[in-house]
Amino acid sequence: MKHLPGEIERGSMAIIEAELEARGVALDPENAAVIRRCIHASADFDYAENLRFTPYAVSLGAAALRRGTNIITDTNMALAGVSRTGLEKLGGTARCFMAEPTIAAQARANGTTRAVAAMDYAAEHDPGAILAIGNAPTALIRIAEQIEAGLRPALVIGVPVGFVNVVESKERVLKVCGEYGVPAIVALGRKGGSSVAAAIVNALIYTAADMLDPAARGWN
Repeated sequence: MKHLPGEIERGSMAIIEAELEARGVALDPENAAVIRRCIHASADFDYAENLRFTPYAVSLGAAALRRGTNIITDTNMALAGVSRTGLEKLGGTARCFMAEPTIAAQARANGTTRAVAAMDYAAEHDPGAILAIGNAPTALIRIAEQIEAGLRPALVIGVPVGFVNVVESKERVLKVCGEYGVPAIVALGRKGGSSVAAAIVNALIYTAADMLDPAARGWN
């Protein structure tokens, strides 16, 4: 019986590797850390199939984090899941604007969702950030529009969960990012969520900070 956090994580990753092998799935080494952590966060092996990556998105995202690039999430739940220890080591910060009164006021004034208003605020105040979207397809659609208008975020993570506009928003942002050379990691289909967005962010942080092994995070 494993009790310590590091033991539990290593054991979980070993189980994931064994099950992937049994399914005949060989992960691309470039993307493996992200896929494994999404499965680890969800116990859902569909992420080995439904995650899509623009070329070198993981390497480019990790490189951006090493430069101290900030992360902006669409929910406070995703924000709460981001590894602050790893991010501080890299010199970056993570923020979510959704609950700020100015965002709600802007959304009411413009007749949009708060997610759209938050992405507008992010584009104005931190245009080169990593954008991690785990809940709001309207945020993802707005990001696609912003990229078409000239915004160049360091990376777009598009994994909202649900039924309305979710599939379409993911397909659109992946297409737009590909056309304009913006790195992107997108979970096609209905699955995703704030925990998956945080898992992808953490995989990138741990990669950038050489913390993939839990021992590097101070875990036994």
